[in-house]
Amino acid sequence: MIERGRQGIALRGDSALFLARQYLEAPLSILDLDRLRTEPLCRDPFDFVIVEDFVRRQELAALVADFPEVRGPGSYPAASLRYGPAFGRLLTALTGPMLRGVIEKKFGIDLGGRPTMVTVRGRSDGKDGRIHTDSASKIVTLLLYLNSGWERAEGRLRLFRSVGDIENFVREVMPIAGTMLAFRRSERSFHGHRPFVGERRVVQLNWVTEPAVVRRELGRHHWSARLKALNPFAV
Repeated sequence: MIERGRQGIALRGDSALFLARQYLEAPLSILDLDRLRTEPLCRDPFDFVIVEDFVRRQELAALVADFPEVRGPGSYPAASLRYGPAFGRLLTALTGPMLRGVIEKKFGIDLGGRPTMVTVRGRSDGKDGRIHTDSASKIVTLLLYLNSGWERAEGRLRLFRSVGDIENFVREVMPIAGTMLAFRRSERSFHGHRPFVGERRVVQLNWVTEPAVVRRELGRHHWSARLKALNPFAV
């Protein structure tokens, strides 16, 4: 039912419920959660899932165009960057309860009450990609790539059983727009890539153990990114 009043049009009953649902679900249309639901979980060498076309193809052009300008290497807190509405909708979808629910079911883990942290990388300086597992304060890491194309051998994320050899990998992920990798952090979740210099766009979402981790990590990312912007030769 639609009612008119001094403040304009008011919605009642099913109409209000429908529009409220449309408003809440609108950002979610940017992600294809069904692809994540149906993609099998890999357990060798650690728990991970790779989903191509995780971003719906009709959304990609606007999303790539709205990607924030990242002038230097390093990870930048998403909240510290300027971006367009499509990228804003992406952040809403990534940090919302529906994606969290699918991730929980996929990995058999409870993320209720766990904070999220979103950082953005736009450029690599050749120092990124060293093989590592992520810190123990991270529970699940999700990487979403937003590069228009990728012909190079360098910069492709690799999954390893150990830190020994960058060429001895189990899987390789092409960092093209719409491709997503999510993995459960463990002492075996080794990943990295061959050194690359240039534009390499990726959004990283982490579910972490406690709010203090978010404050500490975002502060560290913020100052590290500022230092690198001021001094590109900083380690």
